[in-house]
Amino acid sequence: MYYSLLFYTFSLFVILSSIGVITSKNPVYCVLYLILSFINSAILFLFLNAEFLAMLLIVVYVGAVAVLFLFVVMMLNINQEETKSKLIKFKPLSIILGTIILIEFLYLLFLDNTTLVNLSNSSNLEQKNNTISLGNIIYTDFALLFQMCGVILLVAMIGAIVLTLRNRPGVRKQIVKNQIDTKKSDVIEVVRVNNNEGA
Repeated sequence: MYYSLLFYTFSLFVILSSIGVITSKNPVYCVLYLILSFINSAILFLFLNAEFLAMLLIVVYVGAVAVLFLFVVMMLNINQEETKSKLIKFKPLSIILGTIILIEFLYLLFLDNTTLVNLSNSSNLEQKNNTISLGNIIYTDFALLFQMCGVILLVAMIGAIVLTLRNRPGVRKQIVKNQIDTKKSDVIEVVRVNNNEGA
């Protein structure tokens, strides 16, 4: 009873903080709600005896990703009205994609249990340490899906770079060719100074 009460309490915190991420108008608050959601999710993983995933959430997502989001949001000068007008343009597409994802999630949740049954019968789960079991599962049964996730993240990273790469006046850019072609005589001037004479 006590275990179930704690589980549902932290689950409620995850749901509320997730709602706060998408409803808060201040981007800094959104990131702080995201960090709170990650921490509560890590506690839920501890309840499920998945200490590796809990530590991964804390170290990687809270310690690196969410803090990076926070720094980026605080450094950007976000014009909320301009951002809001751009987001309204993509609202129909967002609703369609969100509906498709919700239908797929509900299908996997209520109808298709074959993946979970096959996973529970896998010989790779016989290890007592869940870190070893997770590694065996990822790199054997789900190796292709794991590689596909890596490709999707790579495409997302390239897309983010392409979207933010633009010419802005007054900003100096690094030109690698000019740096490589630079000679010592172009940047250093050797001056011979006689004794008892200043520059």
